[in-house]
Amino acid sequence: MPKNARVTLCYGPQESKGTVAHRTFRLQGLQAALKARGHQCVMEETREWNMVELVVNGEIVFSCNIKQLQFGGDGQLDPVCKDAVSAVEDAY
Repeated sequence: MPKNARVTLCYGPQESKGTVAHRTFRLQGLQAALKARGHQCVMEETREWNMVELVVNGEIVFSCNIKQLQFGGDGQLDPVCKDAVSAVEDAY
């Protein structure tokens, strides 16, 4: 995959303190890790609870539960972020 891939980051709502909403705090590290490798991130809200999917060229290349991602940070120490970036770069 070229370094300048367009990655659609689809994320669903999550429940926190009794409130359900689309939150991006846990996605900051993933976004930073993808941008550091030269990829363009496009955020898209979905209806699937606690789900994160990375879509490249219309194909889902990685998915996980949003609670598996570390809160905030730059994604360099998060093993799930590393797996996600590898999946994007291995996409064809």
